[in-house]
Amino acid sequence: MPNSGQHQSPTLCKQNTLGIIGGMSWESTQTYYRLINEGVRERLGGLHSAELLIHSLDFSPIETLQMQGDWDAMGDILADSGLRLKQAGATGLLIATNTMHKVADAVTKATGLPLIHIADATTNAIKQAGLTKIALLGTQFTMTQDFYKQRLIDAGLSVMIPNDREREDVHRIIYDELCQGQIIDASRQRYIQIIKRLAENGAQGVILGCTEIGLLISQADSPIPVFDTTVIHAQTGVDFLLAQNA
Repeated sequence: MPNSGQHQSPTLCKQNTLGIIGGMSWESTQTYYRLINEGVRERLGGLHSAELLIHSLDFSPIETLQMQGDWDAMGDILADSGLRLKQAGATGLLIATNTMHKVADAVTKATGLPLIHIADATTNAIKQAGLTKIALLGTQFTMTQDFYKQRLIDAGLSVMIPNDREREDVHRIIYDELCQGQIIDASRQRYIQIIKRLAENGAQGVILGCTEIGLLISQADSPIPVFDTTVIHAQTGVDFLLAQNA
């Protein structure tokens, strides 16, 4: 009879180590942490969890730099974060925000580590669904600047964005409410109204292109397929972590 006081040897499942540059905002970074750990547990079973390193940045000075348009300074901040994670043992990186992928090249140049790009992961999900015309919601930076939208276009997608007034509302709700933990039903209704108009104008699906939007909007709120970038990005992070176990 085995000794009940002895522990069984653990099942060895070698994982990569994923470094997460987070805190922008922490409201969605905590969702990444949960989703990635749930994904690893689902794949490996038992008490398995994710090999993660997280550097959570202070979002307030970064938001100020965004308003000032000083992307070089933000690139330096995120590059330093990536280097810290590399020194701590990360073998790959994930930036837990859509907007700050504007400085993704600065991070990869500084660290030399593979970076799981949120727009590429989202594009793959959209193309797997067989869609070609997609609406994009996010911050003003994400909706209007080429660093994100052009990446989708270059992959063969047609991208629709809200009109000026709608973009102002989408952006304001992100920064004034969602990033501060406020989930307001009137704002949900405004997003639903915007999504419905985009669908009526031909959008086959909608990208929740800010990692906080999924706190407000779900598939049940939309008449067209929803692509939640937080969920998609986290799932791709799980793929990276467990690549050695494939």
